[in-house]
Amino acid sequence: MINVTLEENGITTRYFETESERVLEFGHAGRTAAVIQNREGYAMVKVRTTPDGDELERYYGFDMALDHAAELLGVAPPDLPIPGEAVDMGM
Repeated sequence: MINVTLEENGITTRYFETESERVLEFGHAGRTAAVIQNREGYAMVKVRTTPDGDELERYYGFDMALDHAAELLGVAPPDLPIPGEAVDMGM
């Protein structure tokens, strides 16, 4: 299974896959946010505070989910490091 970690702009990003989900987890200054999509990659993306936390919102577009994740972290969306494995998330 894929497991990639990046650290840029004081933000740690981890992309990994479970049996059922693709997970993009962010951490910054003690805050966390996660963008989740099903493994098949055709569903809306979900935003949670943690990979296994409650769903906060669903989005069709990856950019909208990243905006929400950045807001949860208190950073600008362009500052979020995105691994190449995750760039195709969203519908």
